[in-house]
Amino acid sequence: MTPTPGGGGIRLLDLGAGWPRNAAGPATAMSDLVVPAAEAQDREPDETGRQTPRALRRARRRQAQEEAAEQRYLRRLARANRDDSVPHRGSYTLGGGRVAALDPPTLWRATTVQACGLWPFASGSGAPMTGIPLGQHINTGATVCGDPLNWFTRARYISNPSLFMLGMPGLGKSTLINRMLIGLSAQGVVPLVLGDLKPDYADTVRALGGQVISIARGVGGLNILDPGAMGMAAARIGGQAGQALAAETHGRVLNMVAALLTIVRGVPITDHEQSVLSACLRHLREHTPQGQTFRLPQLLNVLEEGPPRVRQVTLDRGQESRYRDAVDPLHRSLLGILDGPLGDTFASETSTRIDPDATAVCIDISRIGEADGQLTAAAMLAAWSDGLGTVAASHALADAGLAPRRWFFTVLDELWRPLRAASGIVDRIDALTRLNRSLGLADAKITHTLKDAEALGNEADKAKARGFVERAGMVACAGLPRAEMEELGRVVGLSRREIELVSSWSSPPGWAQDGGNEEPPGRGRFLIKVGGRPGIPIRVAITDTERHLHDTNTRWIANGEAERMMAERAAVVRAVTGGDLPGPGVPVPDQGVQQHHGPGHR
Repeated sequence: MTPTPGGGGIRLLDLGAGWPRNAAGPATAMSDLVVPAAEAQDREPDETGRQTPRALRRARRRQAQEEAAEQRYLRRLARANRDDSVPHRGSYTLGGGRVAALDPPTLWRATTVQACGLWPFASGSGAPMTGIPLGQHINTGATVCGDPLNWFTRARYISNPSLFMLGMPGLGKSTLINRMLIGLSAQGVVPLVLGDLKPDYADTVRALGGQVISIARGVGGLNILDPGAMGMAAARIGGQAGQALAAETHGRVLNMVAALLTIVRGVPITDHEQSVLSACLRHLREHTPQGQTFRLPQLLNVLEEGPPRVRQVTLDRGQESRYRDAVDPLHRSLLGILDGPLGDTFASETSTRIDPDATAVCIDISRIGEADGQLTAAAMLAAWSDGLGTVAASHALADAGLAPRRWFFTVLDELWRPLRAASGIVDRIDALTRLNRSLGLADAKITHTLKDAEALGNEADKAKARGFVERAGMVACAGLPRAEMEELGRVVGLSRREIELVSSWSSPPGWAQDGGNEEPPGRGRFLIKVGGRPGIPIRVAITDTERHLHDTNTRWIANGEAERMMAERAAVVRAVTGGDLPGPGVPVPDQGVQQHHGPGHR
């Protein structure tokens, strides 16, 4: 230490005098001890080899923070990987498998022989492939096949060969049924359209080489007392089986006459009057030569004459007055048929009988006026009686070994109209839906909504009509309002997504900005439900031949185009009947005409 100038002593700052700056360095000159930086000194072990308390607290705090962060990450990862939160392209989190958008690959379909070299990269789509090709699966694009007959006989998907279809007008319901009709006819099944109200299927039946029978005033009649195919089959079979079929024929004719009388009166006939009618029909059959038929005027003559067999049923006991009192109400009702609105159609000979060997049959009643409810109901009942009699005759001949076994497919379009025409039709359709397995036929019923059943006259008929949907093996839904789908879901078990999907198809088309034709979003789209299985959404695309044969808007064709459209349709019918598809020689409507009548394809 040096004294300060003036004798004031030694200054502390003078201790390092003469040493260069930073000469000491990180180690001292005496012990070579390394001195750490000041900020690192509290993290270094002390002389005893332990960390200071401050360093321990910081280490514990860092470890707790790291563990908490890891737990948060694991919880976030588990939450992001749940089924209800993972996006269709993968999770957004780290390790979640997020992928970019990819173009869908081209879909190909092949047999196992053709695609065997692609295994294991080929996989099935899960869509049913048994039956008539209907369209493409909306989600996967796979071909969907199906119809009530093949799904009952071959695939065993359903236990009742029936189809019930609902949907708003103009969305393609009858177009889908028309495709089933064409496909089943190609498989040897006989389509029966027993009462075509528009008509929707007459041109298709003609193109298939089938038989079209028209019933209307001044056009064609149907003798309801004619045993038809059942009478001819009973005579051909003979023996005990022939007698049983003849007895069934008698009951079918008796029920048809009773149904006509019910339509005229508005109330059913009594059991006594039905016994009198049965006695009259037996008398006529016994006194009519073999091979000839009798008509309603002859039935009225028998009732007027009163042979002993008929009088015995009335319990007249030899008194003319008692007999007249018993038969006069029935006599008046029969006169009402002959001289009323039904006489011209059902009192004459049958204009055209159903051919049991026809490839398809359509009974066209479209020329009957919309306001003529009595004649419509009578024509529907007569058509169903004659058609189902032909089915029974075909099976009886097959059982006897006299004809090959044939299957049938019946179509009842616009179900709401015959249901409201007469209560007897409800009973007949109800019996058909319960016995069609034993009758050897499949059926398809088409209507708009379930509310059509609510418009029937009494509660018994309403309950029977609601049972049509419950017993149907297949249910096909076109576009329907949400309220209607909610009600239908309680019957067939629709999921929330299925209800939303079908409800979206009932939306109207958009407003076209360029003056073109906007298609409704639900046209050609259907949801097929079978029991508790998930629904199959399909898209139906019709061919040019189907478009020509099935146009439900023919009345809306502009002037000057009707003749050309009829010529084109006739050309298509000739081409299909001859086995050729429409080629260059067959005119195809231009784009303007297609846009005009496109909305009518149902």
